[in-house]
Amino acid sequence: MVSQTEGAFLTLHEFVKEAKGRLSPGNWDYLVGATETETTMLRNRMALDSVAFRPRVLRDVSSIDLSGRFLGRKIALPVMLAPVGGLENFDPEGGAPAGRAATAFGVPIMVSSVSMPGLQPMAEATQGGSKVFQLYVRGDFDWIAEITQQAIEAGYDAFCMTVDTAIYSRRERDIAKRFVKPWRQRATGQHFQAALNWDDVKRWKDRFPKMPLALKGIATAEDAAIACEHGVEVVYVSNHGGRQLDHGRGALDVLPEVVKAVDGRAKVWIDGGFSRGSDIVKAIAMGAELVGLGRLYCYALAAAGEAGVAQMFHLLEAEVHEVLGLLGVTSFGQLDASYLAAAAPVVMPHVHSAFPLTNLSDPGYR
Repeated sequence: MVSQTEGAFLTLHEFVKEAKGRLSPGNWDYLVGATETETTMLRNRMALDSVAFRPRVLRDVSSIDLSGRFLGRKIALPVMLAPVGGLENFDPEGGAPAGRAATAFGVPIMVSSVSMPGLQPMAEATQGGSKVFQLYVRGDFDWIAEITQQAIEAGYDAFCMTVDTAIYSRRERDIAKRFVKPWRQRATGQHFQAALNWDDVKRWKDRFPKMPLALKGIATAEDAAIACEHGVEVVYVSNHGGRQLDHGRGALDVLPEVVKAVDGRAKVWIDGGFSRGSDIVKAIAMGAELVGLGRLYCYALAAAGEAGVAQMFHLLEAEVHEVLGLLGVTSFGQLDASYLAAAAPVVMPHVHSAFPLTNLSDPGYR
């Protein structure tokens, strides 16, 4: 039997349209916007759209395994819900509905420290599921250690420090509409984030040797190598969805040099513009273990809450199954860079360029 939500959303672009209709102009611009000229955000899509597939044929693909790995654990797909601040702007329960959907589907969520309902309630919402707690450093080391201990006791599988927010960015869509997020109004201790350095990472690893650590916001081979030298378990390639440094590189453009620098010493995760099943396959073929989804699940959450996020996973699963089968592989483990080739994009990059039907005025399209 097809559920009401499944019947309502049969393509991913429908979540985008529904979310725009439901959100206030301020919340919508917060979701789709980025820093200043939004160049980095556009380059995220440009990087993904500049990679083509090299399919192999006449292979038996009658049975395809879509599973991925998360810190050695099998998961349903090699994806994770990336940390997004202010999820309460998209659903009254904040991140809890998304966490429940991720747990039910069998993939991890990385919980943002600036999103409701908070560390402990999110642990309860995702009981039995895979989860990581992400922190913006706004206090001294004792403060960091206290929150880390809370995450350990709450059952989080790993801890993440965001490292690309030393300086707050200027997000001009928000500024122009005088839309200031509550956590930015409340934020104190920004000087701690600005002062964060590799010595703090070493101190954290010495204090919590058994807790896996991810550093989110790595954008060069040099920093990836230093992270490995400090024993970091996860190098997380990210440019904050284009919301921090403007005129950065697209995340997928950064991935190859990071994978090479890490050389198996740590896991490599990535986010930045990933919107379709084909995007996920490209990153895994380039050496990522896990792909973070950000704006995509916010659209689904805003459109239909927990059921919307659940349906988003099912649609992505179908897209990934299609891509793997048409590439001639039966698991992600069979992928490598030989299945990819450089190609010229066919569309101008845009925050929604992965969803061409959002631009159609034909009333026959949902």
